[in-house]
Amino acid sequence: MTTAVNHFTYGLLTPLLAYVMSCIGSMLGLRLTAQAHASRGGARVRWLLGAAISIGGTGIWVMHFIGMMGFQVDGTQIKYDVWLTAASALVAIVVVGAGLFLVSYGGGRVLALLGGGLLTGLGVASMHYLGMYAMNMSAHVAYDRITVAASVAIAVVAATVALWFTMRVKKTVWITGAALVMGVAVSGMHYTGMYAMHVTVDSKPGVLHGADALDFLVPLMTVISLITLTMLLMVILSPSEEELHEDAELVAKLELRRRTQQQEQLTYPAPVQQQPMQARRR
Repeated sequence: MTTAVNHFTYGLLTPLLAYVMSCIGSMLGLRLTAQAHASRGGARVRWLLGAAISIGGTGIWVMHFIGMMGFQVDGTQIKYDVWLTAASALVAIVVVGAGLFLVSYGGGRVLALLGGGLLTGLGVASMHYLGMYAMNMSAHVAYDRITVAASVAIAVVAATVALWFTMRVKKTVWITGAALVMGVAVSGMHYTGMYAMHVTVDSKPGVLHGADALDFLVPLMTVISLITLTMLLMVILSPSEEELHEDAELVAKLELRRRTQQQEQLTYPAPVQQQPMQARRR
């Protein structure tokens, strides 16, 4: 028996909330990558790791499962495999991190950008379908191959554009605009992939294993969101790239002034003060 699949059980609440979370994660990730480009050594690595968690964890994974909260199939209950769902979150963070490191240390080369975009896009698509595979329900699920291919293409293009943004946008106004575009791309990939599903409910429902969405997904999404807010505070309290640049210029000016004074002292040494002659003895 073929059943109706409802992607918007709560109306526009879940897609709008998912889009907002995707934009927030993307915006913070772009801000962290800008901070990484202004840093060196271990600090740069830490900022990039934070960006991977923000974009992969909040911008993509949290967005995906907020969208899934509005997914319902009439005639069957839906439960989630705990380990597969957790693995999908890890996949999202790892592939985004790999793309960020590849582009960041690739010197902005086109080959590094394309390679990073392909790797990240395929990884994001894998996360999406792994998360969908984690759903347990008394039904048979099939996918339209053309629609699946379209969702993967969207993921690759969106990932490439996102990585390009991480190398180019640094000002707040451009970061905000880029995050809005990234939110549209991630949401578009998600709902395109969901549209590829064809569900046929079993005539005899079986025993379902796994966790309910409210028992498992909400706490996990809350934890990732709290981590994102913590990193947001770190960014707010950290100096911006412009401030770091101004500090570097000030230090350079002070160093130049010190060297100039030393050079002047070597070129024009101070005259030696003559000692007064002792009075002659009578």
